[in-house]
Amino acid sequence: MPVLRPLPTQGAGRLADRYGRVATDLRLSLTDRCNLRCTYCMPAEGLDWMPSAQLLSDEEVVRLVRVGVERLGITTVRLTGGEPLLRRNLEGLVAALAGLEPRPVLALTTNGIGLAGRAEGLAAAGLDRINISLDTLEDDTFARLTRRRRLADVLAGVRAARSAGLNPVKINTVLMRGVNDHEAVSLLEWAMAEGVQLRFIEQMPLDAQHAWQRQTMVAAAEIWARLDARHPLVEDPADALARGSAPAELFRVAGTTHTVGIIAAVSKPFCGSCDRVRLTADGQIRTCLFSRSETDLRSALRSGVEDAELAGIWIAAITGKQAGHGIDDPSFLQPDRPMSAIGG
Repeated sequence: MPVLRPLPTQGAGRLADRYGRVATDLRLSLTDRCNLRCTYCMPAEGLDWMPSAQLLSDEEVVRLVRVGVERLGITTVRLTGGEPLLRRNLEGLVAALAGLEPRPVLALTTNGIGLAGRAEGLAAAGLDRINISLDTLEDDTFARLTRRRRLADVLAGVRAARSAGLNPVKINTVLMRGVNDHEAVSLLEWAMAEGVQLRFIEQMPLDAQHAWQRQTMVAAAEIWARLDARHPLVEDPADALARGSAPAELFRVAGTTHTVGIIAAVSKPFCGSCDRVRLTADGQIRTCLFSRSETDLRSALRSGVEDAELAGIWIAAITGKQAGHGIDDPSFLQPDRPMSAIGG
């Protein structure tokens, strides 16, 4: 990753950091609760969930997002968790966010359980895009990975999302060595047959157990090689130019119109073009997925401050954003919060 050097000034009224990056993409966690117990995310017994009183209410969520879109240039809001489908009144919250001016693009990242009966309602409420996490097509492997036997429910959710017009449906897959890495090609072939866009993501150090090891990670270059050996991949110049701050490198399967994305968050970080900011379900600003510090918006919000002061706190927090996540630094430490409590 190129070395980023601080710039002398930042633009007023936008979420600009010292390195010239401007955050326009808000990752908004709605809950830390989840109905799966994925081995790379949390222990079998689960975690202690946040008390309800600590979570932002729907009204508080809408107000903070309104501040973001009206005053700070937020253009995309991705709803995450935990599992965001567990949030009460999710459709109503989506509709309220869709009613903001200027209207942000609304996306959702979900494990897909329960989506089959809700995809149409979410689309009608104003949801624009959806990402569904799916790491395997094998029922026994799914049960071993998630500690739940719910693969059929996830696949039904994928089909429902397509039927509801939430296209392109994107599938997020993490390959783990000796667990599901043998499925790389079969997952791609399934995605092409289903008409969904598969995106492989390198496993990141965000597990509650802090057991992640770099040497066991299936790296992006290996993923590409496995796919290319069976289905040659080409990178279209237009896709490369259009990538911008998007994390996935897109490749077209030769001789088809199908594409597959590979996100090399660890081995080939894209920190230099990062345009994201995170807001946890309990109202904490995180400038990076791997941040070890947070800025409290909830307390200010509940103390009755004006929108301008909330915006000022947000701007100040972004100013302190680090140049990169530092995973390759010998001093790197995982964040204290696991992924379920940060938001994807």
